[in-house]
Amino acid sequence: MNRAVLTILLLVVSNSFMTLAWYGHLKFKTGSLLPRWGLFGIIIISWIIAFAEYCFQVPANRIGFNEFGGPFSLVQLKVIQEVISLSVFALFAIVMFKTQTLNYNHVIAFILLIGAVFFMFRN
Repeated sequence: MNRAVLTILLLVVSNSFMTLAWYGHLKFKTGSLLPRWGLFGIIIISWIIAFAEYCFQVPANRIGFNEFGGPFSLVQLKVIQEVISLSVFALFAIVMFKTQTLNYNHVIAFILLIGAVFFMFRN
């Protein structure tokens, strides 16, 4: 598998874990087991999930970074990561939080992100 595709796949997995760590606990209502653990317990669980995120994020950056033989500059890696992060979050919000909807302004913002990627990769 080529390094660009592998980098992007690892970033998608990484951002899936991070989105779950940052926002997954918001899905649990009072009365379920998780809120009874208190904020400290939720932080610990989020850290465990975030550890899984780092297990994919760090290799993605090392494989993708041009100084380690990858195809992307540092800034390009960051822009790719941000676009993936927002894409994963949008999907997560729609699937996990059924009350969230995507509106026209969200679509316009996503188009502008694609524009950012275009300009980042333009010579």
